[in-house]
Amino acid sequence: MIYLKTEEEINLIKVSAQVLGKAHAEVATWVKPGVTTGKLDAVAEEYIRDNGGIPSFKGFNKFPASLCISVNEVVVHGIPGGYVLKEGDIVSIDCGVKLNGYHSDSAYTYPVGEVSKEVMNLLTATKKSLYKGIEQAVDGLRIGDIGHAVQSYVEDRGYTVVRELVGHGVGRDLHEAPEVPNYGKRGKGIRLREGMVLAIEPMINLGAKAVVQERDGWTIRTNDRKYSAHFEHTVVVRKGKAEILTTFDYIEKVTANTSLMVEVQ
Repeated sequence: MIYLKTEEEINLIKVSAQVLGKAHAEVATWVKPGVTTGKLDAVAEEYIRDNGGIPSFKGFNKFPASLCISVNEVVVHGIPGGYVLKEGDIVSIDCGVKLNGYHSDSAYTYPVGEVSKEVMNLLTATKKSLYKGIEQAVDGLRIGDIGHAVQSYVEDRGYTVVRELVGHGVGRDLHEAPEVPNYGKRGKGIRLREGMVLAIEPMINLGAKAVVQERDGWTIRTNDRKYSAHFEHTVVVRKGKAEILTTFDYIEKVTANTSLMVEVQ
């Protein structure tokens, strides 16, 4: 069942999203060669709890950490630990915060030090595709319009869309109906209605679209081991124009004029 959110509920998600955005920014200051993914996870959890929130991911279906940290060919659901970031890596940080009974969810992929132009172009295109999808999160359109916008943008640039993993509704539960694929056909799928809160999250591969799951039961990587990028916002469907509830502003304030910045024209 799809739950339409009241304005009061949307405002509570916005409060959660502000803590989430600032937690991301705290983590961003630590994204550099020589830092372990476990350290990034500890930074996020401390910030979230110090600001009255609960890490949405920790314990969700027994996931052991506060962040999903996915490096290079890992698409999503990477488990933080002893991996040491190195020059030329890319690292996707996916985080959720529960505050006042409501979840928010967002992700950002960073270059670590200097990366190749090919890889930087992947990050830029994936981030841009997120906003292309968000433009379609409008009352009266369809779920397929969101997926089509993401898919057409990235495929026109030679990238591929992961099919097995999708966005989702979000609110009192971390994952709610409906599913929000990053591919689709215009005018197909459920009708979007004002008050739907959706996590839109393109997962885009440099190589082929096929993915595999590692033996830990969580980590999803590309089958060809080429890099994958992931960006995500929580948005609310509105009439005329979607409203973005999460924010990258705090991230981009601390990454401005650094190699971590992923700019979109």
